[in-house]
Amino acid sequence: MAARIEHLVTSGTFALDGGVWDVDNNVWIVGDDEEAVVVDAAHDAQAILAALGGRTLRAIVCTHAHNDHIDAAPELAEATGAPVLLHPDDLPLWKLTHPDRTPDGELADGQTVTVAGTALTVLHTPGHAPGAVCLYAPELGTVFTGDTLFAGGPGATGRSFSHFPTIVDSIRERLLTLPPETVVRTGHGDSTTVGAEAPHLDEWVKRGH
Repeated sequence: MAARIEHLVTSGTFALDGGVWDVDNNVWIVGDDEEAVVVDAAHDAQAILAALGGRTLRAIVCTHAHNDHIDAAPELAEATGAPVLLHPDDLPLWKLTHPDRTPDGELADGQTVTVAGTALTVLHTPGHAPGAVCLYAPELGTVFTGDTLFAGGPGATGRSFSHFPTIVDSIRERLLTLPPETVVRTGHGDSTTVGAEAPHLDEWVKRGH
């Protein structure tokens, strides 16, 4: 059975630079009836466990280390034995949330995470966070972008560890070069496609998010 994509929305708070915001996060589960990986273990480990339904969890992949994307990762890892994987450039952010527990493995540009015979290729896309990554699954016609690219523009770059010119370069060079029909599955809100977002790059640059 080919891998499928399942979607869960969990709710909690995002905290950085002294501010706290209520947020809804997209949790993506990629796999088949036997095994899966989770992209961003946000807020509610028990809800994610319920969605997994006893399948073997191969990995917990973090698109970046803002607390709202990783707060449930240690609990989910403890419950399943799955490793938590994070790009090392995001360790300073990780430690703000989990000072006493490090990730179990590193993500690197070009690395592949395979589940149910389907490869997810790691694209290092800094800007929203230094170690932000996207996961491209050509067989599924999709890219999981975390908070790098949303329906309507780049992720926020107004807080610590972020940089607007860098996120624009990441999107231009790593995401908008993917096939236009590629579905963009985001960290918050609705999905979009590469083709729908590509024409608006110059507008984003002028707005300067």
